Amino acid sequence: MTEIHWQPAGEAAMEELGGRLGQTLAEWPSAFTLFLQGTLGAGKTTLSRGILRAMGHQGAVKSPTYTLVESYSVDDRPLHHFDLYRLGDPEELEYLGIRDYLAGKSVCLIEWPERGEGLLPVPDWRLQIEPLANARRVQLTAETPAGEALLQILIAKTSS
Repeated sequence: MTEIHWQPAGEAAMEELGGRLGQTLAEWPSAFTLFLQGTLGAGKTTLSRGILRAMGHQGAVKSPTYTLVESYSVDDRPLHHFDLYRLGDPEELEYLGIRDYLAGKSVCLIEWPERGEGLLPVPDWRLQIEPLANARRVQLTAETPAGEALLQILIAKTSS
């Protein structure tokens, strides 16, 4: 599958990158899942904040570290931000009602998806964030046909 790379330097640049991703995601009419992977402090929540704000969320974006999920709605479109870092067992996702969150035209941003392995679907996009000395290396990979189609739209927007 196709992948694209960036090297944002600083929190503002990470949020701006999230904004570009969110603007593209906002155009997608059906459900979409994005995995955000990286070490603690890599910038997953900062990137998520940029995505959610670009999709139209006006309020604060809290890290769902203790609640596991924060849900938002923009123009009747559900946006769910998961942080599975504190998940004890992937089976807990069943009790949380993960299938309901993934249904319809919802957008799900999932931090620490490896903690839900076996119960989470293949993501449309997988974002890997790696801290560098003065920046982050961000790699976005499309893993489904929907992810590939939306990545091609993002690439076309970026190059125009």
